[in-house]
Amino acid sequence: MNDKFLPYGRQVIDDDDIAAVTAVLRGDWLTTGPTVEKFEAALAARVGARFAVACSSGTAALHLATLAADLKHGDHAVVPSMTFLATANAVRYADAEAVFADVDSNTGLMRPEDLEAALARAQGRVTAVLPVHLAGQSVDMAAIAAIAERHGMAVIEDACHALGSTYQADGETFQVGSCRHSTMAVFSFHPVKTIAMGEGGAITTNDPELCKRLMMLRSHGMTRDASEFQNVDLAFDANGHPNPWYYEMPVLGFNYRASDINCALGLSQLGKLDGFIDRRRALVVQYDKMLAQLVPQVRPPAHVPGCNPAWHLYAPRIDFAGIEGGRAGLMQRLRDVGIGTQVHYIPLHRQPYYLERLGEKQLPGAMKYYRETLSLPLFPSMTDADVRRVVDALKDATGVSLRS
Repeated sequence: MNDKFLPYGRQVIDDDDIAAVTAVLRGDWLTTGPTVEKFEAALAARVGARFAVACSSGTAALHLATLAADLKHGDHAVVPSMTFLATANAVRYADAEAVFADVDSNTGLMRPEDLEAALARAQGRVTAVLPVHLAGQSVDMAAIAAIAERHGMAVIEDACHALGSTYQADGETFQVGSCRHSTMAVFSFHPVKTIAMGEGGAITTNDPELCKRLMMLRSHGMTRDASEFQNVDLAFDANGHPNPWYYEMPVLGFNYRASDINCALGLSQLGKLDGFIDRRRALVVQYDKMLAQLVPQVRPPAHVPGCNPAWHLYAPRIDFAGIEGGRAGLMQRLRDVGIGTQVHYIPLHRQPYYLERLGEKQLPGAMKYYRETLSLPLFPSMTDADVRRVVDALKDATGVSLRS
């Protein structure tokens, strides 16, 4: 046995990342300063959006996006059931209600027909949809955008898994996060994501007013823009010049700011994004080839046509019914030989909070995907030998014989 433990995900930090953070620590700014602005500019350029607004986490980014889209009490937003808690919770933070959509049982992605079905079930005005690019694979954004336009909905992409992914629409290739088919896109930079900031998130958009609103909301709802001041007697001196200390809070906001420390790491990591993605894709090719020998008990993930994913997760479909101890037993046996795994995700419509609030929903695609999924180790510092080790361990733990 190789004693090295392989988690399902892991950050890759090099000396230049450490040097970038150290440079900030030796400088004048630790909180929100010039490095945040540099990171935002670099991220926007990388995904092809006009603006990027960095914040403290992907969850904070989702919350800011729902607020900027003006979700409020009485509104509803469609969310696929197969996603992390934060996607739907951000809708609730804005005092709106989630409407859960089913997903493709092979990919875990919400399809246009799933959105249409959710809209038909909604019991109130639906003002937004939050498509989720699960594992790095993109939903059909052009079709989702067309439905949203017909219904007057904002489109907030949960792209936390998909930095660097691309998709095709109408014969063109688009970067996830370019917002060509959405109002805003949200990213996460948690350590297991494609690039790491420790904790961090961002929202991209092409709308200057939304960008301005996002920046205000992430910093207590505060503005120092003199053109927006309302208290003229407090804001300006006798000559009509704005007082240099003055600020106002026209809306209620939050302290969701990113720090220069985090953005220094993010900026350094962003420069390596293409290399990270290339390695993830190469590892997926190896996995797909080797797992083909375990079909039908273990099936490689279904690939979405027209999408070139950055592959945040590698989650094959597994028939757990024929495996001793089921999924839990398999995970434990893999862990015993140093292989970490995870389940992404427990369907949101089955979470106690949402069951109590919204009642029982029948979403068979989400339940089938959930019952067959298991995320295997995938991160850029893995070797081809690591993939062979995982597949060999999976073969032994499942009792599946290799096909010739």
